[in-house]
Amino acid sequence: MTSTPKGLQTTNSILGKVMEALATFIPSDVEVTRVQFEGAKIALYARKPEILLIDKPYIVPSVVNSIRKRIVVRSDPSVRRSEADAERLIRSILPKEAGITNIVFDPTLGEVVIEAKNVGLAVGKDGSNLNRIIQETKWIPRVLRSPQISSRTITQVRQVLYSESKERERFLRSLGEAIFRPLTFEGNEVITRFLGGFREVGRSCILVETRESKVMLDCGINPGASRFPEMFPRLDIDELDLSDLDAVVVSHGHLDHCGAIPFLYKYGYDGPIYCSEPTLPIMTLVQLDFLDVMTKNGYIPPYDQKDVRSMIVHTIPIRYGYVVDIAPDIKLTLWNAGHILGSSIVHLHIGEGLFNIVYTGDFKYGKTMLFEPAHASFPRAESLIIESTYGAPKDLMAPRTEVEASFVNIVNSCVEKGGKVLIPTPAIGRAQEILMVVNEYMESGKLEKIPVYIEGMVNEATGIHTAYPEYLSRDIRDKILHENVNPFKSEWFIVVNDASDREEALAPNRPAIIIATSGMMEGGPVIEYFKNLCEDPRNTLLFVSYQVEGTLGRKLKNGLKEVTLPDEYGKMQLYQVKMEVLSIEGFSGHSDRRQLLRYVGGMKPKPRRVVVCHGEESKAINLASTINRMLKIEASSPINLEALRFI
Repeated sequence: MTSTPKGLQTTNSILGKVMEALATFIPSDVEVTRVQFEGAKIALYARKPEILLIDKPYIVPSVVNSIRKRIVVRSDPSVRRSEADAERLIRSILPKEAGITNIVFDPTLGEVVIEAKNVGLAVGKDGSNLNRIIQETKWIPRVLRSPQISSRTITQVRQVLYSESKERERFLRSLGEAIFRPLTFEGNEVITRFLGGFREVGRSCILVETRESKVMLDCGINPGASRFPEMFPRLDIDELDLSDLDAVVVSHGHLDHCGAIPFLYKYGYDGPIYCSEPTLPIMTLVQLDFLDVMTKNGYIPPYDQKDVRSMIVHTIPIRYGYVVDIAPDIKLTLWNAGHILGSSIVHLHIGEGLFNIVYTGDFKYGKTMLFEPAHASFPRAESLIIESTYGAPKDLMAPRTEVEASFVNIVNSCVEKGGKVLIPTPAIGRAQEILMVVNEYMESGKLEKIPVYIEGMVNEATGIHTAYPEYLSRDIRDKILHENVNPFKSEWFIVVNDASDREEALAPNRPAIIIATSGMMEGGPVIEYFKNLCEDPRNTLLFVSYQVEGTLGRKLKNGLKEVTLPDEYGKMQLYQVKMEVLSIEGFSGHSDRRQLLRYVGGMKPKPRRVVVCHGEESKAINLASTINRMLKIEASSPINLEALRFI
């Protein structure tokens, strides 16, 4: 049996328990050289890691059961092959059919990251290829999927993580010390402070406090705000000191939930961000685009690319259903929310069975072409914080088959007139859903086969979708992983890359579908298309996503007939809106009124208290009242800066 490795000293009780477990379970021939924190995990460095990873894989679970903490096995630097030799061996081991696009070494963690088009072939049957890599190189392989559609954002994120590996190791080590610090205070207390997104849509932000910890849920901006004070959450309260914040959890990558995250790093936050795996590249994409739009419109951005980079280095992606310690008295689990790629329902387990909070973020409690319905079953859940975007009595969406039929009729009708259908969409979520609907109905022959032009961030976001097919609906996931069919690369889709492509899309008397950002028409290429198409009554402007109050999209939806916009020379020009303006609510990634109530009523276990957020004031108040009356559950709709004491 092994004893404490020479020179290893610790005053932390968790590491002390690890050393005791090592002496009990791990054979001396493993040659453990170092044990240290790696965030919420314990990293165990050894000269013969293959014994624990391949020969005797049952040993690590025994240690985990003993200390009740996750362990990751690393190789000691002294036994690793040189990077050049290791790469040569790896390429000889992996089949060409795996489609290796990149091999990157992380000497700090002893990992080799292999990016492959076919992950299954790279891994090999029962992990055989990975086992050979460990045995022959002593590097620990990790295989990532290369996007089938190129994604610049995924490349940027991975490059930052590779280049900042030493800083990330320092951060993870200090984070582990913070997570597993001894409890300082006695007594039970759970308080939630509402800093944004209550009786409004936008700048979502919640602060959860115990006597020991502070955790923030989301930190977004209000895309419809005209002034900075209304754009950001109320981060100026006395109860919030960024240096005391243990963690920030991001439910998903839309700006109104993640747009202010880099702002935290600009003003001193140095802690972790937790989110699902796809959310990291998605929120990076929308934040960098936000900076670009702000700069182009003559505004001074509230943060810069350096702050986005800091966020990337400090982000810890976790999979759905994975339980992770994020503070001494709080565990986090993320579950599918069905809203956009990687969107998560957040479950906080506080104390040893003391209290549980479920926060839906934005969610869809119904199956769509892209995603499975939101998760609704939890080990424990005393309190539910739920969105109310479509919480009014009239917010009832038609069955999905009717919604799709309506979409097909609108497009076909416009085509018969010789017009073009302009669809403003958020780059992430609705755009990909509409692409799947278009592809499905064109393949079936029910939708006219016309060119579908895609401009803005849509194609970039679609590339991120292809890198994470396991987060998509079963149907699409199976097509990509098992049938080698990528519905995102339909023969009818044309990506607009330059001015000539846009001219082709706008060519007169040639029906087309144009999908462009932004979804609320607050900027982006959709504005240029709108200016060219709005005065022709043959054309149709079709909204398929929620329009925040105050945005141009909301005004047009409400019947605005004249719009003043700058022309190509910057001179303001008046445009008459003669095109047909229509809206289909059923494609929304949000739950409608019926789904919201069904979720609360069917959630397991039944929550004792419900807090309503993320909705216009009348909708939030009405939904809370209805939950009280119909479901007999205590419900409230607080305003920003209010606080609730759960315990």
